[in-house]
Amino acid sequence: MADQAHTPGNTGVSRAQTNTGAGVRFPPPGEPVFHGLNRIGLWSLYMKEVRRFLKVQTQTIWAPAVTTLLFLVIFTVALGREGREVLGVPFSTFVAPGLIVMGMMQNAFANSSFSLLAGKIQGTIIDLLMPPLSEGELMAGIVAAAVTRAILVGLAVAAAMLLWPGVSLAMAHVWAVIWFGLMGSVMLALIGLLTSVWAEKFDHNAAITNFVVAPLSLLSGTFYVIDNLSPLFQAISRANPFFYIISGFRYGFLGQSDIGNTDMAVLSGAVGIGLFNVVLAVVTYRVLRSGWKLKS
Repeated sequence: MADQAHTPGNTGVSRAQTNTGAGVRFPPPGEPVFHGLNRIGLWSLYMKEVRRFLKVQTQTIWAPAVTTLLFLVIFTVALGREGREVLGVPFSTFVAPGLIVMGMMQNAFANSSFSLLAGKIQGTIIDLLMPPLSEGELMAGIVAAAVTRAILVGLAVAAAMLLWPGVSLAMAHVWAVIWFGLMGSVMLALIGLLTSVWAEKFDHNAAITNFVVAPLSLLSGTFYVIDNLSPLFQAISRANPFFYIISGFRYGFLGQSDIGNTDMAVLSGAVGIGLFNVVLAVVTYRVLRSGWKLKS
């Protein structure tokens, strides 16, 4: 046949079948080269995202720690006078865990909501879409980097709070601290990734931060127990997933929470948050797979 005409050095075997001198078969055009998990690509994306925020760690890690410490100072001075106690502990000890996990969640959102949005605005989104990474690997790399930043911020905030007199960060249930801290970070990382897909400019990102994330964080029992609210606002608070993250995280330190009066209530909240994150991850994956606002 014409495409296999003999020429000098031509053995009649096409290049799609063998690699000259090596006998290695090339895959047909369009067939994926990577089967299973692309570990090198996933690790490279993760390290790229981590190095991006570590280059400006004064802004991404230490500044949130100082800001959160100021929250603790202001509210302790304003509301914690005369030895005020909440759930049987000093007010500063009560409010500290909520501030730690709030800082973790907000920074997880900030990190993941920047990645794709910056690429779309700067015209470098192709650098994330062209490499041989599946939608799941792309999502995992960005979310893992956001959770890493959240953990570093949480450690920095906790270290700063230990400098404030009267704050105790002794843990009653380590599993609750780890679980609710991770689940809160993953939840906001996924929401941030969805935001970066939807947003077309930084104003859109700021709108979600100011009108969704910040209100849900501050009105979720960070500075109070919901038992002090009217039944209507208690019901609204219980519909807020941030409430379960903050109260469950606080339970890990104090051994008490306003989720319920029993440990089973906290376990139910932990399972519920886990299932919520699974649903959120599936939605995020489907959006990335559709290419909505990324490939069109």
